[in-house]
Order: sequence, then C-alpha cells, then structure tokens
Amino acid sequence: MTDARAGIELDIGVLEDWIGDRLPGAGEPMTAERLGAGSGIANALFFIRRGGHQWVLRRPPAIKNHPSAANTEREWRILRALEGTSVPHPTARLFCDDPDVIGATFMIMDVVDGFTPGVEVPDWVVDTPNGLYDLGMSYVDGLVELAKVDWVASGLEGLGKPEGFLERQVSRWVGQLDGYRVRQLPEEAFLTEWLEANRPPMSPAAIMHGDYSPFNVMAANDAPVRLAAIIDWDTGTIGDPLLDIGHLLARWVHPGEDGPLTLPTGPLDGYPTRKEMAARYEERSGRDLSALPYYEALSLFKLGVILEGNYSRASKAGVPDSENRMITSAPRLFTVAAEFARGQRS
Repeated sequence: MTDARAGIELDIGVLEDWIGDRLPGAGEPMTAERLGAGSGIANALFFIRRGGHQWVLRRPPAIKNHPSAANTEREWRILRALEGTSVPHPTARLFCDDPDVIGATFMIMDVVDGFTPGVEVPDWVVDTPNGLYDLGMSYVDGLVELAKVDWVASGLEGLGKPEGFLERQVSRWVGQLDGYRVRQLPEEAFLTEWLEANRPPMSPAAIMHGDYSPFNVMAANDAPVRLAAIIDWDTGTIGDPLLDIGHLLARWVHPGEDGPLTLPTGPLDGYPTRKEMAARYEERSGRDLSALPYYEALSLFKLGVILEGNYSRASKAGVPDSENRMITSAPRLFTVAAEFARGQRS
C-alpha cells in the first residue's frame, strides 16, 4: 500500500516475508492500514493484522528535520529496557535495522487499548468524580515512575551522554536552528542569554522521554482513570528528567490562558494546576523543582527550534507564509518561554 501524502510506501508482501513465523498467524493473509496519515513530518504508523492478531508498525517519516530525529532503534532499546518496570508502555515485539526491507528501519509493537487524551477526552472521564484531576496527575505519575528506572541495570548505557547534558542544550539547539534559519525569532537573544546564565545543577541522570505531553501518552479506556502507555519514545535519551516535567507543565494550559501552541485539547476545567502537578512530582520523586521555570523555558525553546525546522522547510520549498501552518509556532513558543523565564507565567 502507498500513502502519497506522506511519501510512505509499504510492501505488505515483503513485510510478511520478513516477519515469517516470528509473530503469530503465519500462513494467514496479512493486511496493513495506515493510521493518521498527515503531512509526513511525524513517524508513520500502520495497523498490521494477520490471523486474528494485530500489531502496530512504526517507522520514521519520509522527511526529517535533523538526522537524529525519529530514531526507531533508540525507541526499540528504551521500550525493551522498560519491560518489567512500573512504567506503562507498549510491548515491543520486533525490530528491523535493515532499511532495504520496507524503505526504512521499523519496529512492531502490541496495540495499546486506550485513547490519546491530548486530542479529546471521553465523556466517562469527564463525568467521573475527579476524573480530569486524576487524569492530569496520571501524567505526572508516569514521569515519576520513569525517573525511578535504573537505566544502567536496564542496559541503556551509551544511549545518551548524561555528563554535561544541561550544559550542551542551548548550544545544541541554537546550532540546529542556525542550520535552517530563514528569519529572526522574538526573544531568541534574551532566551539564549538567560538560559546560559541561569542554568541549575543537573538533577541525577535518568531516562528521559524527550517530548512528554498528553499527545504522547495513552490513557486506559476503562475506570479507574490511569495511564495505559507512554508512547513515541524516538527522542528518548539519558539526561536530566526535570526537562520532561518542565515540558509537560510548560505546555499545560489553565482555563482562560492562551497556550504556547494552538492545538485541540480536551476540557480544561477540572484539571490540576501547574503548581499542584509540580508539587506532586516533587513529593513523589524526591527531586528538587526549585528551578522549574528554567526547565519550562528550555523545553519551549527546544520545541520552538524543532518546529521552526518545519516552517523553514516549507518556506524554502516556496510555500507562502499565508499558507504555512507553522508560521506562528516558533514565535509563540519563544514568547511563552520568555514569560516563564521572567516569572510572568507560573
């Protein structure tokens, strides 16, 4: 099958030959169905079905902003390391490091029974007493459990470079931005200077998700309200886990507040506040969040650089600003990052 919009082709016959009897249902017809085929800037997902069994195949997008993006092997290593831990995650089944099979490396994992709350929240959650509050806190609890995992014992040495992790962040992301810069961004000079001048001591190294938000988790489809899985681990690394909680809280929107991105979200009333979520993380993880504004600002700065790559690529391809859906993303993210840095948003 082919998805022209995303530039992705999947030869189901070749895939079936590669899988063989390593998954159940060998000898039965295999089918594939593309999930959420969008613009091609995100990892491509397919439902794979054979003999009454189904899985999800995940492969990189057709186009990357940076060579380090959408790293399927990294995701495979992390998911395998999380087996047997208290961190909810999809069960990874197979990994193919040969891009000649379907045109890219790929991973096959179990289907998660759940919903993505960053898009919409089912009525039963809203109608459950404290349902939204518990849902918000479940995001925090997922990060608490992740930070507890012994990444050395789990075989993740070499996944990242925790030594000097925070010290490298600003220069790394400025360097990436310079690689595709097409315009000046508001607050960039202030943010780069402030982030370098106010960098706190790094929290003890742990597994980081790298893009943790309600769009990258799945909640269970039944009561009690809880996480079913943390998904999309291709930007995971070993580093400062406070950047994950900073990312979650920086993108968290209070009722009546303009968010850092214009994205569909569920109802806001009933969710915990950023202050309540930070207190829960600090209490349950034992980690010091006194420098939380730094991590909130850094997380939005990083995300702004990443999304500016999408704007730049479209701009260089001749897409006019009036049609470039990423035109406001990085400027808005940098502006809100500066608000956290200045203490104007907490």
